Amino acid sequence: MNTPSEPARESVDAPTKRGLFLGFLIVGLQGFGGVLPFARRMLVEQRGWLDDREFTEVLSLSQFLPGPNIVNVSIIVGNRFRGPLGSLAATLGLMLMPFVIVLALAALYARFADLARVRGATNGVSAAATGLIIATGLKMARPLKGIPWHIVMCGLTFIAIALLRLPLLWVLAVFAPISIAIAWWMIPR
Repeated sequence: MNTPSEPARESVDAPTKRGLFLGFLIVGLQGFGGVLPFARRMLVEQRGWLDDREFTEVLSLSQFLPGPNIVNVSIIVGNRFRGPLGSLAATLGLMLMPFVIVLALAALYARFADLARVRGATNGVSAAATGLIIATGLKMARPLKGIPWHIVMCGLTFIAIALLRLPLLWVLAVFAPISIAIAWWMIPR
């Protein structure tokens, strides 16, 4: 639903179950183990199945549900367009190739894990994945103007968890209700 301040969004044809499977299969092939940036690009920028706000809402819900965020995203998006079978198609597409690739890599790693080059390569992959996550966070923050309370809450949460090493559960118990209250208060009436 568009609010008066939002431009009307062009109608997008609902993807087929095959389209969901193939879309998430490509996402899974592009970056298994860290596919959120690729999923966002496919869902928002390439296929237009979701807009920025919808993606952020789906991701937010996915973070509260049990299981990996990206799997939850595939289930929610699949269900939104094609019901339970769409969820199944999107999730199978997302998980199929990474499963096959991980089995092959596990066999190779078991054989060559003692080599310094292999250890160096795994460190490089970790650094690249971290960069992709930071880039996705920055893209998601673009619509925010100035320094709104969202960024302040993100900064405080980062400080609490990363720097002060406070337990995640306690940080969520404090900051989640505060964020919800601020968001509720900020809703135009």
